[in-house]
Amino acid sequence: MTHRISAYLDTHLIPYRVIEHVESQSSFASAYLSQIPLPQLAKAVMLEDHESKRLMAVLPANYKISLSSLNDALKRRFHLMKERQVYRLFSDCSPGAVPPIANAYHLDTVFDDLLLNQPYVYIESGDHRHLLQLAQEDFRQLMEDAKHLRFSHETFH
Repeated sequence: MTHRISAYLDTHLIPYRVIEHVESQSSFASAYLSQIPLPQLAKAVMLEDHESKRLMAVLPANYKISLSSLNDALKRRFHLMKERQVYRLFSDCSPGAVPPIANAYHLDTVFDDLLLNQPYVYIESGDHRHLLQLAQEDFRQLMEDAKHLRFSHETFH
């Protein structure tokens, strides 16, 4: 886990449990290796608008973001950030292991309401070997400043 993430959670008194697993390169593999349901694993998708304003969208790992739904709801025009920009922004993390804790990086956040239906939410810790388990009330505390709405649809594998 990155120092920034542990410091943020500890400073804000957000309890979590570290789940270690064999190194993986995808959220699907992390969920499988950790034996957790995919709808409980939250992933972060980094977006940017035409003014270079950034937004972290947090949604279940087995769902795909609907940019049109998000853009309509927020009355903005977001697009996916380029990978190299994301890697620079999260330089303390392994590439592809972005923790959905936007406040630790001074970013705005929106999360999908589907995550409110889960007893636990698991998130990346900044590497490819650990997930963090949050109870629902702790996830809500983590996302207390974030907007939430429905903006994703399920993918099938």
